[in-house]
Formats: sequence, structure tokens, C-alpha cells
Amino acid sequence: MSFNLYCLNLCSYGFKHLYKPSIYSKCIHTSTVAKKITPQEVTAILSSKELTYEFEPSYGSIKAYETNQLGSNVPIEDTRAEAKCLLTSGMLFGVFDGHGGPSCSHVIAKRLYEYICVSLLPKPLLIEYMESGNQLVEMQNETYDLVAELKNVYTKSLKAYVLKLINERQEHQFKMADALEKAFLQLDADILTETTLKTDSENINNLTLNVGLSGAVACVAHIDGPHLHIASAGDCLAVIGVHTDDDTWVAKVLVEEHNTDNLNELNRILSEHPSNEKDTVIKNERLLAQLAPLRAFGDLRYKWSREMLTEHIVPKFGENAIPPFYYTPPYLTAKPQVAYHNLQPRDRFLVIATDGLWDFMTPLQVVRLVGEHMSGKVTLTPLKLPRTNMKLNDINNLLLQRKESLKKKPADANACTHLIRNALGGTEYGVEHAKLSQLLNLPKNIVRSFRDDITITIVYFNIDYLRHPQP
Repeated sequence: MSFNLYCLNLCSYGFKHLYKPSIYSKCIHTSTVAKKITPQEVTAILSSKELTYEFEPSYGSIKAYETNQLGSNVPIEDTRAEAKCLLTSGMLFGVFDGHGGPSCSHVIAKRLYEYICVSLLPKPLLIEYMESGNQLVEMQNETYDLVAELKNVYTKSLKAYVLKLINERQEHQFKMADALEKAFLQLDADILTETTLKTDSENINNLTLNVGLSGAVACVAHIDGPHLHIASAGDCLAVIGVHTDDDTWVAKVLVEEHNTDNLNELNRILSEHPSNEKDTVIKNERLLAQLAPLRAFGDLRYKWSREMLTEHIVPKFGENAIPPFYYTPPYLTAKPQVAYHNLQPRDRFLVIATDGLWDFMTPLQVVRLVGEHMSGKVTLTPLKLPRTNMKLNDINNLLLQRKESLKKKPADANACTHLIRNALGGTEYGVEHAKLSQLLNLPKNIVRSFRDDITITIVYFNIDYLRHPQP
């Protein structure tokens, strides 16, 4: 990929941070839309990548999860991943938002969970893994695979990390937050190191360089019984939907967006560089006037020393490969913010999503929509009595509840699809088909100016388990 093309992708990524799609979408001229899309075609587009997975029986505190994606970039730069940890009892859910191409987001979605899993293992299991080579994670619903040659490179990096953990591990010092942070930072360090490996394959050299030049933000949830940890680097969000005793919904935001809208993050960046750079570290609401997220994987152009960039990058892409105002690197980190939450019976679901969703909706709007969807979804299937020999009064109450739920009957069985429909077509009077049709039918050369890739995962909790958690 030429550096000009890389910059074009990067600038395209940053456009939405200057002009919110939710505002600019109102300015779409009808001449930009080739033809109207029927409601049936809209539904087909919105549901093409949806997935619903129910655990029977429930997987501890997890009852089910749903995911969906809607692309804006071609190819889509977002990705998602779900996996069971095979050597521990946790489960992982993540969304990954790439920029400068999809390479980095695809790679970390494939690799990060293994790094997390080994970071959680005690020393005896690490040694056992090195001797056996057993599988660490069971990925679910995968939609792509990595090049075989890349897998060999990545396996070597992972084993080197495991050896490092074995040599430094002391059991009594384990902390979940430290393990997640270490996994993020080690994978990022390996991605950057792999770009300078000299192999016999020019293709592999180009692929690893492409991964390191592009970038991705990530938000990952690790759920083990009532214990929920979120690790996030970038501008994705994780929100818990809490159902209160007075039948209202509350949005509990677990992590912050790491961008210039976040004053704490802005102050962190400025404090890490000399005061004479205060006007250049952040310029035009971007890192070094170029990059919107302030934490990310990859993006070696904001992490390497000027000498490294001059040696490895400038010969291929020219002097413009070094960002402006590049005085005291590194300017970017993949260090995640880690949050812990002890799940309670009132916690009904977790929403993790890329910023393509949050550009259009607040966390509370999202939680309310999912909550309403949960109530109305029961009407999409025929009524079944929950138990035999029910009394007439109980059946009557059940029918009254169903009648009330019919008022909230959704168009989509998948709540992620329901969110995307409302994000793009929502008005104060409900979903407007004309607005939704326009945003779904914009020409490829301008769609990126009005909406970003959207990726959503919703995890539904097992309330019975949370009322009586297992030790």
C-alpha cells in the first residue's frame, strides 16, 4: 500500500470526529442516492451479518449473546470476536475498530485472546502449555482466517511471551487488571517488532509491515461468573443495562473514550511531553494533527523513534511518513483502561460497540432500546405456557403481559440490528424509512462522510445465576 493511500484511509477515518454523522446525515441531498430501497431490502442489508447465540444451559452468568455489523468502509475495518477460554473458566467478547485499513483489527481479533489467556495462567499451566501446545481458546463464529505463513510468525511471538511469563511469574502477585494490561501491551510490542523481522518471504514482510502501519482500537470483556472485567484502548464503549425496581433503565458506562473529547485523556497526553509541545501534541483535535484515537494498537508512526522511522519507513514511503511535530515519541500507547464490575441481578445485559454506534446514540438511548427490545421480542414467537397445570388467573396475567409487550414488538429479532436500525433511521417520531434508506444507499465515495462502520455485541446475563452465584 502506498503511503498516499495509507494517508487517504487515515484521513477518512478521522473525518467523522470533525463532523458527527448524526448531524451531517440530515444534510444528505436526494441527488446523492441512486434509488430508493424498499423496507424488505433495508431489512436484508441490516440483518446480513447478524448473529444470535444462546447457551443451553446458560454458561454461568451468560445466557446468550448477539452481534451485528454494518460496514461503511470497503472492506469494513471493524471486526468482532467471541471465545471461550479453555484453560480457565472465563469467556471473552470484543469489538475492534481499525483505521488505515482492516489489517490491524483483523490481526488483534485473532491474537489478543491468546495473549490474555496465557496472561491469566499460573506458572504450572504455562509450562504445561509449552510442553503440550494445547489450544488456548475456542473461537466462535469466525468469519475469516489468517495467512498460514503469518500464523507461524505469530506462534513464535506467543511462545516467546509465554517463556517470559514463566521466568517472571510469581503466583501471589497476580492481579486481573495487570494481566489484561500486560496482554495488550505485549501484543502491541510484538506487532511492532514483527514489522522489522527479515524473512525469506517478501509477502510476509509486506503483511507484517501493513499491520504495524495500520492501527486499531479495542474493547474486550472478560466474564467469569459474576466477575466482569473490561479492557479498552481507544474510543469504543462498554455499557451495562441496569433494570431498576421502578421499571426504568439505567446505563452504567464502564470505560471512557480515549480521544480529545476526554479531558482526563487529553491531560495525560500533554503531561507525557515537554510543555513547549502543548500546542502541537494535540492539534485540530487529533494526535499530532493526524490521529483521532489517543490509544491504539499498531500505528508505529506514532510510537517508534525518529531514527527507527528513518531507517525502516522513510526509504519506502518518503519523509512525509514521519508525522509533523515529531519530537519526543512515543505519542501513542495500547495500554488499556481496565474496569471491574461485580455483576448483580439488576444487571441485565452488556453492550460493547465501536464508535460508529455512539456517534448516533447516547449510552442511555442504547440501553433503553435494548431493554424495550427484550420486552417486545417475546411477541415474535408463538405463546408457550412456561409450565403445565397453570391456574386461569396466572394464564390471564401472562396474556395481559403479552398484550402490553405487543406495543413494543420490534421489527428485528436481533437487538443489535434493532440498534443499527434506530441509529440510522431514528427520529423523535420513530424510525423513518426514508432516512434509513438514504443512509444505506449512499455512493461508496461519500458514505464514509456520513456514517462509520458499526459493530455491536450484546451479552445477556443469567439473572437466576446472579441471584445465587456459584462459588
